[in-house]
Amino acid sequence: MTSRTLRIAMNGITGRMGYRQHLVRSILPIRDQGGVTLEDGTRLQVEPILVGRNADKVRELAELHGIEHWTTDADAVIGDPTVDIYFDAQVTSRRYAALTAAMKAGKHIFTEKPTAETLEEAIDLARLRESTGVTAGVVHDKLYLPGLVKLRRLVDEGFFGRILSLRGEFGYWVFEGDGQEAQRPSWNYRKEDGGGIVVDMFCHWNYVLEGILGEVKTVNAQAVTHIPTRWDEQGKEYAATADDAAYGIFEIETPGGDPVIAQINSSWTVRVFRDELVEFQVDGTHGSAVAGLRNCVAQQRAHTPKPVWNPDLPVTEPFREQWLDVPANADLDNGFKLQWEEFLRDVAAGRTHRFDLLSAARGVQLAELGLKSSAEGRRLPVPEITL
Repeated sequence: MTSRTLRIAMNGITGRMGYRQHLVRSILPIRDQGGVTLEDGTRLQVEPILVGRNADKVRELAELHGIEHWTTDADAVIGDPTVDIYFDAQVTSRRYAALTAAMKAGKHIFTEKPTAETLEEAIDLARLRESTGVTAGVVHDKLYLPGLVKLRRLVDEGFFGRILSLRGEFGYWVFEGDGQEAQRPSWNYRKEDGGGIVVDMFCHWNYVLEGILGEVKTVNAQAVTHIPTRWDEQGKEYAATADDAAYGIFEIETPGGDPVIAQINSSWTVRVFRDELVEFQVDGTHGSAVAGLRNCVAQQRAHTPKPVWNPDLPVTEPFREQWLDVPANADLDNGFKLQWEEFLRDVAAGRTHRFDLLSAARGVQLAELGLKSSAEGRRLPVPEITL
């Protein structure tokens, strides 16, 4: 069996997502399983190079995981002709310059989102990818998760009939940092540092809505800072200047031209009374389904009960028991790892990755329009982006 190796510079692996999901749960398992098999039978192996600003942290991670090469010089690794792929999980404010440099150096890129702080920069990145011809991938992890894979399969099979609506609930309580340590970094709550739940989550909702239902046509959002004061990693009190909750209504058009209304609540100030931290309910004329990250349940029209509203009597119908589990019918691996493997195959084949920088630009666009909608108190159209 023939084999080849791709060297991957991984910048931002000292952060939560870069370390846990991309290094530990994606690239290292791919390395340890001997790579991925290509269409022609070639075994494509990976060699990670750790990149970060804190030498002690990066060295420690390299030693812990048996990684030979690491550096604090991002410019040098981007300029290294032996490096094939540049991966970015830094804070958003550093991403545009790094991705630009990497593509100009001929590197394929795989990146977290948002890809840039502004729509203009996000479009510039997409245009640069077009001119350089590199393969670019943007993390769309939720579409690879078992719950949404099952939900998408129901859509493809026509289970819903005509789709009417989607309702999404995402979030959990993030501690303020005084009594208990916050489980998210403090910069998330400072607008001046690129924080805010709209910037963070609307880019996710854009690709989820596109991937499940269709094109986002309008947005009407209300962004709120419910908790104005928090405490940082050193226990110092600071003003939370970024939004910590957002309530959005989106008009969608399916590929068949049907209108769908989507409502998604995003909050770091909500206590969970759900089966999972995020859930989406899709309702259609022939059936409904509720999907989380892993699970999905559905109810067909023929099995739909006929509830009667009577506030004078207790509810006796076991509503949750009337739904059926949707089976995976496959062994679904970690969503981040699955997308990495798909991206690596695209790099090897020299083809465009389906979730590219233009898709990412639409996510940045939706976040910008969401904030503008909230500030102006009105519904806004989402124009098509052309390069």
